[in-house]
Amino acid sequence: MLFAAGGDIGGGKTHILSLAKELAKDNDLRLVSFRQGVLSQEGMEMGIDTVDTGDSNGIIRSIRLAFAQAKAFRPDVIHCHGAKGNMMGILVKWFLHIPVMTTVHSDPNLDYLGSPIRNATNGNINRFCLRRMDYHVAVADRMRELLIQRGFDAQNIFAVYNGLDFSGSDTGPRPLKNEDESITVGIAARLNPVKDIATLLRAFAKAYAQDKRLRLSIAGSGEEENSLKALAKDLGIADVTSFEGWISDIKDYFRRVDINVLSSLSETFPYSLLEGAYVHCPAIASNVGGIPYLVQNEKTGLLFEAGDADAFADCILRLSRDPQLRSQLAENLYEKARTEFSLERMKNDQEAIYRTLIHRREMQKKGRYGAILCGAYGKGNAGDDAILRAILTRLKAIDPDMPFYVMSRNPVETSMKERVGSFYIFNLRKFFKYLRRTSLFVSGGGTLIQDVTSSRSLYFYLFTLLAAKWSGSRVVMYGCGIGPIRKGNNRRWTGRVLNRAADIITLRDSISMELLQDMGVTQPEIVLSADPTVNLPPVPAETVQEAFRLDGIPADARKIAFCLRSWDEFRNPEAVAKAADYAYERYGLLPVFLPMEYPRDVGIGELVGAMVKSPHAVCSRRHTVEELRGMLSSMEVVCGMRLHSLIFASAGGTPIVGISYDVKVDSFIKDSGAKRCIQLKDLTAEALMADIDDAVAGGRSHGSETKRRLQTMELKNGEAAQRLLSGKESA
Repeated sequence: MLFAAGGDIGGGKTHILSLAKELAKDNDLRLVSFRQGVLSQEGMEMGIDTVDTGDSNGIIRSIRLAFAQAKAFRPDVIHCHGAKGNMMGILVKWFLHIPVMTTVHSDPNLDYLGSPIRNATNGNINRFCLRRMDYHVAVADRMRELLIQRGFDAQNIFAVYNGLDFSGSDTGPRPLKNEDESITVGIAARLNPVKDIATLLRAFAKAYAQDKRLRLSIAGSGEEENSLKALAKDLGIADVTSFEGWISDIKDYFRRVDINVLSSLSETFPYSLLEGAYVHCPAIASNVGGIPYLVQNEKTGLLFEAGDADAFADCILRLSRDPQLRSQLAENLYEKARTEFSLERMKNDQEAIYRTLIHRREMQKKGRYGAILCGAYGKGNAGDDAILRAILTRLKAIDPDMPFYVMSRNPVETSMKERVGSFYIFNLRKFFKYLRRTSLFVSGGGTLIQDVTSSRSLYFYLFTLLAAKWSGSRVVMYGCGIGPIRKGNNRRWTGRVLNRAADIITLRDSISMELLQDMGVTQPEIVLSADPTVNLPPVPAETVQEAFRLDGIPADARKIAFCLRSWDEFRNPEAVAKAADYAYERYGLLPVFLPMEYPRDVGIGELVGAMVKSPHAVCSRRHTVEELRGMLSSMEVVCGMRLHSLIFASAGGTPIVGISYDVKVDSFIKDSGAKRCIQLKDLTAEALMADIDDAVAGGRSHGSETKRRLQTMELKNGEAAQRLLSGKESA
């Protein structure tokens, strides 16, 4: 059931009616409009099952209609649009317990820009209702990110871009205009502050001063109409500016426009750009919201920063003076819109969301559903970020609808990156709240169970395991490392807790297994696997090339990477510098100092890089996990102190040389079969050069063998989690 405010016009009306018509083909659907008007009238004319409030728009009439229709239709989900639709949806949710969702068509904080009284009333009520929705649909990824930044639950936000039916569109380009013909710049938008049409008028006036063929057409109505007409007069462009009022046939309007423009301060994904693309009209738009997903600067249109009248004017002049550019951008835009933003795709994406919601609700009725993930996440370490990505990828493959809650040092960043729920790792209130809901507790990746950092860290992670077990969750320690645990009491407590709390422990190295045996851990099932990150999908070549370009490194150069970290025993950095010079002089390998943890590793890279005499590169930019994986996979050799530099390289088939400051590095080198590993206290230039010789001689063939072995072993992590989710604790 769709709840619509009923006063929707323009893109909002187009979205609701086109979506309803498509969904009604394969689903039982009813559209409820809380106002008798254009939306409900057109809905009925299109054959959509539509009801409205009749000749009364009062709040009591709307509430009665909402409850009566919900009781009669008994929907699986109510999908709301607009402030009044949201309010009705929340009331029905509270009293009839039907799940509700809403499409966020625009920034709710800007909906009543310029109207302080309406913002204080309607705006606050709408924002209150939005916070209490079960699910949200954002009409662009940027809007989804905005909602996450404002504290909405990321895993309950879905992005569905507007779509248009291109089946009846012309397939060929427009004919080019003669040099003496006028060029019409057109905008179709509400005349209110958020559309910033004042900036359009100023930009057009600047462009018109240099090209007198230009004409401006403004289609729309709104509260700013009189002030905009006055501004046009003040700017001296009133005679070449036409205020068209509301246009019913928008496609016909854009056939009469040569350049489609949009000057908004805020947008999600405006229909006017799709409607212009439908008739092969080139576009200039402000770089806001979801616009760049369709209008890619210099490819499918031109972008300018919102409010920049000078840049906007330059864009208008470029297109007015270059008919070939207008035509090329228009055809590129048409093709992108037709293939990526069709009405069928919008419908399919929306139906997939409905299926997710219904499945989640059914699973929640059966009892616990979902998983909590606990680890060293949100600290800026690429290895830990990659572990989280790998675990989530594996669990989503088991059940793509499952809700996840990640314990993180930076919950907003984690939610933004992974599109899952996240809370601060030491927020015990939320920890116990989600423990009561979920069926699986995942502790892992990395080396959490150790006391080198501190005993407090060890006790905290042991506490989470016990709390999860006491709450009734199944507990898996996923692809983890254990130790070192140096204190006797810590070893005894760890053995007791793991025996009581863990159902399955999958280990990424054999030394960790030996330590568990030494501590008497025998109750859980223990499986030797591999680090979760080795089975992450390959990184596209263009991503790697762009990463090198941003660092000023030739992508086609043969390179050797050094991934270092500051450590008390790392007292001879000159040894690494000499080995870097050797690699360049002997093999032509460009030394690249690459930080794995930002910004902590940047300083040591700069220190060693300053000692290198040959050409080299010191990367000081924060790289994404994908960039690091791709960059390390493309190296000829990787010399690493950071464990995940070695793991990322091995997963890409790159030969590795370990510089060990910790037993976890020794164990990985041993289990991977790489063999080349120098203890940090024994590090010399000669030893490192010898291992580089060996790595180069072995080539990538040996690295590929290591890659295959690790990837096969890693599958045991996911198998263990799947068995626990299905209620089977042992193979």
